[in-house]
Amino acid sequence: MSSHPATLIGLTLIFILAGFVKGTIGMGLPTVAIGFLTLLMPPAEAATVLILPSFVTNVWQLAVGPQLRELARRLWPLLVAATLATIVAGRWLGAVSSPATLVALGVAIVLYAIIGLAPLRLDVPARHEFWLGPLIGAATGVMTALTGVFVIPAVPYLQGLRLKPDGLVQALGLSFTTSTIALAIALADAGQFRLPTAGASLLALAAGLGGMYLGQRVRACLQPKTFRLCFLIGLLLLGTHLILRSVL
Repeated sequence: MSSHPATLIGLTLIFILAGFVKGTIGMGLPTVAIGFLTLLMPPAEAATVLILPSFVTNVWQLAVGPQLRELARRLWPLLVAATLATIVAGRWLGAVSSPATLVALGVAIVLYAIIGLAPLRLDVPARHEFWLGPLIGAATGVMTALTGVFVIPAVPYLQGLRLKPDGLVQALGLSFTTSTIALAIALADAGQFRLPTAGASLLALAAGLGGMYLGQRVRACLQPKTFRLCFLIGLLLLGTHLILRSVL
């Protein structure tokens, strides 16, 4: 990764913004970060920078709440399928380094924004979890390996499980932590980890934690629905830009 001051300043600002979003609405750091980082660097390099801040912030989210063991028992088919699919697809497609990565990333971000803006929500009856969970996990793993983003289709699925708010936050943290580890394995297998990128990841972690703290402090002063609406519209524009940039 370039150590040019402009690149480091840009990286710092991106992770402050991404951390602020996560601190305000509880999610969004990887999606915001990798979307903007691809404006500064190749997608695989952006995904490598993302690993450490994503892991730390998601473990932080995972640790909040008493339902970890229960959620792990319920979600293990999803988590195992997502892990295996990420590693296998990383070898098959290239870990965030396919020619289709940029357009797929744009599509994933646009879909995430559209699903968030839509008034309808997926409803997953408990009797279907045993077969639907592994399918969703495998699809999420392929998207993770291709784009470095692990929200589609895992997030809509988890939102459809009728979990209580605290349980949903912890389930998202568990899913994101597992996918982050799987992505790190896929990137390491592809030889993407390098010392300069690791240093940038430490800078990103500090900026992301600072942004999260700021977001948590100002959350009470904001209208969450209004902020979330602006956030999703911004993602829609970012994803559209990435698609157009990759095809034009």
